[in-house]
Amino acid sequence: MRVEIVAVGTELLLGQIADTNGQWLGEHLAAAGVDSYFHQAVGDNHARIVTALRTGLARGDALIVCGGLGPTQDDITRDALAEVMHVPLVRDEAVARRIEELFLARGRSMPRNNFRQADVPLGAQVIEQTRGTAPGLICPVGNKVVYAVPGVPHEMAEMFERAILPDLRRRMADSGEEGVITSRVLRTWGTSESALAEALQDRIDALDADVGPEGTVTLAFLASGIEGIKVRLTARARDTRRAEALLDAEEQEVRATLTARLGDVVFGVDEVTMEQAVAAELISRGLSFAVAESLTGGLIASRLVDVPGASNWFRGGVVAYDSAVKHSVLGVPEGPVVTADAAVAMAEGARRVLGADVALGITGVAGPERQEGVAPGTVFVGLAFAGAPSLRRELHLPGDRARVRQYSAISALDLLRKTLLTRERGVDAPSLG
Repeated sequence: MRVEIVAVGTELLLGQIADTNGQWLGEHLAAAGVDSYFHQAVGDNHARIVTALRTGLARGDALIVCGGLGPTQDDITRDALAEVMHVPLVRDEAVARRIEELFLARGRSMPRNNFRQADVPLGAQVIEQTRGTAPGLICPVGNKVVYAVPGVPHEMAEMFERAILPDLRRRMADSGEEGVITSRVLRTWGTSESALAEALQDRIDALDADVGPEGTVTLAFLASGIEGIKVRLTARARDTRRAEALLDAEEQEVRATLTARLGDVVFGVDEVTMEQAVAAELISRGLSFAVAESLTGGLIASRLVDVPGASNWFRGGVVAYDSAVKHSVLGVPEGPVVTADAAVAMAEGARRVLGADVALGITGVAGPERQEGVAPGTVFVGLAFAGAPSLRRELHLPGDRARVRQYSAISALDLLRKTLLTRERGVDAPSLG
């Protein structure tokens, strides 16, 4: 079953709003084992909407059209659907009454324009509205189907789950195509997309050649800016149990390959953030943590307190932006403060002042000007441990001031994560390149 998504609205083409409906539908169609090869966006123009509908139907088995079902003159999806179906629009009196009753229940009089939302292409099935005024539609076009839903995201999602997905599954079962597509994302930091692709090329080749009875797995890469590079594993199988088994096996293969070739670059799965990964490592070792920040200005502490239960292991942070605070509060020796020695002193001061087992200090230059002769993008990180030598690292990060600060925060947390892992193994502290 090939389903195409058509987003209707001139505001989408002008960039005034983002097509979050297409993203949501793509994810949920894939989870249901439905192929979605094309997404279209079209403005509020009758002829162009008709063309988009006919093009989509020529390429696929079904369309999901979002938007253009409202009461105003530019809401013309119904009219375009009627033309594609070669039928007239007819007033559905039950829908008209429901819309009118909804307005009365809110103590408002209904504009006559709202009756347009009760106009239905002859032969179409109404998807009853439960959250707004515009009903959805299921429109047969020969042996294919067009689903029309409002553009309001929560209304669209409710109709998809209640009416569209069950209808799609019925059609797939009738044609013997029912299955599931399940994805899992491995999140990485500290390497490039090209390095990941090179390290995993053998796995990609092996998967391309393996089309077994249990299902198939594919690998893809997604650069996610300040949140790193994602490796997406996608399994297609007859049922969820088989798909999950394929993902489990492939995740082990990918992790082993990446660890052997690139080190501990995988920090989480799916929605796990770097701060959650760090929290898990600290909690598993029973360690408390503190941070002293200069150029990041509290970004690291802010990320850490986003983790539920952070008060159980995060002692607190000191934002020592002014050099005097570094000297007086954290005990950093007088002299330059944009150095590796200063970062270590900040970490040791934070561990002492806040009573933590482990502490991190970070200083550097976010830009745009040099500071103490140090170029923008130069960052120093110090890690202090109870009863163990401190660690220092120098980083060189790209981007403008905002990006350097964001990259600094996640890179420092990643250094802490990797250090905890390597110290447990009894090997040298990690290098960040």
